[in-house]
Amino acid sequence: MSKIKVSAFIFDLDGVLTDTAEFHYLAWKGCAAALDIEIDRDFNETLKGISRIDSLKRILVQGGRQNDFSAAEVEVLANKKNDEYVKLIQKITPADLLPGVEDFLQAVKDANYKIAMASASKNAMTVSKLLGIDHYFHHIVDAATVANSKPHPEVFLRAAEAVGGAPENCIGIEDAAAGVEAILRAGMLAVGIGPRDILGDAHIVLETTAQLKLDDILEKLRLR
Repeated sequence: MSKIKVSAFIFDLDGVLTDTAEFHYLAWKGCAAALDIEIDRDFNETLKGISRIDSLKRILVQGGRQNDFSAAEVEVLANKKNDEYVKLIQKITPADLLPGVEDFLQAVKDANYKIAMASASKNAMTVSKLLGIDHYFHHIVDAATVANSKPHPEVFLRAAEAVGGAPENCIGIEDAAAGVEAILRAGMLAVGIGPRDILGDAHIVLETTAQLKLDDILEKLRLR
């Protein structure tokens, strides 16, 4: 690792910059209820970091209705969920940034690293604007612009390419196991935010975003 010259930091959105899990949960719960399927918050955790369509497919399996809808109908259902989610996230403000996030973004910017976002959300641009942090990002790649969802590495590779960073010179930051896997499959260094027993494959794991300190991360990754 000591020979790596870091060029970019690539962030997930949900669970790293802000926590929209409750909004997703409420929107998915309403969608599921309309199909006579019950989901709870524990089930919602299994949807973390994966695409909207894949999330809906898991919900349909949960309710034993995976064979009841055509691909076109699944798309319509997923879009209805998103419409509800978009209504809910209009309540987001800069106060919803997770602890330490803006200070970390500012430190990364001051150190002249490129900053990109690789999100499973199709609303990443909207959310980043509502949070007041869109100006930190040189590029945002969201699920609307990629063919493959995490743990496929496409979204991270697209983000790296967009900011001119070789994957091996990029650090990805994620809170979901699927996201960490995507970072590693992209050939990047991975920082996990959350439980070590879930994110243990990351190069380093931090308990909370409040521990995001640029110097500490570079030292732990033996990059300085």
